[in-house]
Amino acid sequence: MSVVEGARVDTGTEDPVRLDGRLKLVLVVLLVAQFMLAVDFSILNVALPVIGDGLGFSLSNLQWIATSFALCAAGFTLLFGRVADLFGRRRLFLVGLAVLGLSSLAGGLATSPEMLIAARVFQGLATAAVTPAGLSLLTTSFPEGPLRQKALGLNGALMSAGFTTGAILGGVLTDLLSWRWAFFINVPVALAVLFIAPTVIKESRPQSRPKLDVPGATAVTLGLLALIYGLTQAGEHGWGSGSALGWLAAGVVLLVAFYAIEAKSSAPLVPVSVLKKKTVAWGNIAGLIAFLTETSLVFLMTLYLQEVLDFSPLTAGLSFGVLGVGTVIGGSIAPRVIGATSTRATLVIGGVLQAVATLSLVALGETSASMWLLLVATFAGGIGNMLVIVGFMVTATTGLPDHEQGMATGLATMTQQVGITMGTPIMSAVAAANADIHAGITTAVIVNTAIVVAGILTTVLFLRAKQPS
Repeated sequence: MSVVEGARVDTGTEDPVRLDGRLKLVLVVLLVAQFMLAVDFSILNVALPVIGDGLGFSLSNLQWIATSFALCAAGFTLLFGRVADLFGRRRLFLVGLAVLGLSSLAGGLATSPEMLIAARVFQGLATAAVTPAGLSLLTTSFPEGPLRQKALGLNGALMSAGFTTGAILGGVLTDLLSWRWAFFINVPVALAVLFIAPTVIKESRPQSRPKLDVPGATAVTLGLLALIYGLTQAGEHGWGSGSALGWLAAGVVLLVAFYAIEAKSSAPLVPVSVLKKKTVAWGNIAGLIAFLTETSLVFLMTLYLQEVLDFSPLTAGLSFGVLGVGTVIGGSIAPRVIGATSTRATLVIGGVLQAVATLSLVALGETSASMWLLLVATFAGGIGNMLVIVGFMVTATTGLPDHEQGMATGLATMTQQVGITMGTPIMSAVAAANADIHAGITTAVIVNTAIVVAGILTTVLFLRAKQPS
């Protein structure tokens, strides 16, 4: 394979075995960008009611602040991941960051609901571009093996910590300054990365540019948009609503059509041979379950803290600080666990730890005396969940050539964002099925644990054991 500049070529030279100064700077730049994107997923959650009052959102339209972002972030990520492969990963990374900075500035200056929603749409599109482009730059900058595992471990830890940080930061900024700073904070970070990145990150793209699979891209993008919209409708109106079922069905039909198109395409967006690889297929299943369960558990615990224990939004957000510490520790030790065992074993170990920690939350009572259990369980669960996430990223991007890394990381990013979007509607529907909020949360915790166990079983049964190189 021959590619230009930043991608590796077979020159007979050995890959680096340790991080030099330039690679450390590359890692810092990419991790800062990914952390910022993760923060954006949760930073507005606490501020939604305040934003609604400030800009005149009706209660029924308030959810579109989150939905418009999630639709674009999840719906376009696979397409942009392939675009990064074809037209240049660094180019798309930089363009996406510029769009993110401008749309964040527009969101902070918004004076109407329409202006804010438009800003969120462009933030979502920018996230769909920057995340797979950044991940593919990460996987092509670091050779397969310990260096890549370390880089992906740090990336996973900061991504997960970013969700927690967003919840905390959103509460702090809203209480002390204004909800507008939840947007403004992106601007200086984006400018700093845009200033440094071109000097340290080399371009990476194929030397010969194949055609973009337009029919496949259209089918998968529309399918994901329909699926994500159906999930948000299910969370809002219930899983039995005609609107939710109709959109979900349309999403499934379009994704089946996408698979059929890819099987016949001469230049597929995602080759069927890649989709059939067990590491790609079952690795992404493990990742989907990891993101679905942990992010929705944060929602359930937020509900518990505010509705059962009557904590303020800021106090509830700060309570998840221990979860953030757990995810950082999990991401830091994951490469060592993979090196000592295998990615498959790491997925199982992390899943078991997450399942046990989650199940223990059924013992939460209705007084603040249960806080010690919540803190210990979310800390341990964060470590376990991060072991799974790093194991998933390593598994889903291993064994593929550099020219397919954008596609592979696009798939992984799509998995991540669909999992994040799916989790809350599912657990919200389960919790709401019981009139007693505490009992409903307990039932949802049991369902959450069962999904984690299902992920462990799919890994054990279908993912081949493979020792790391």
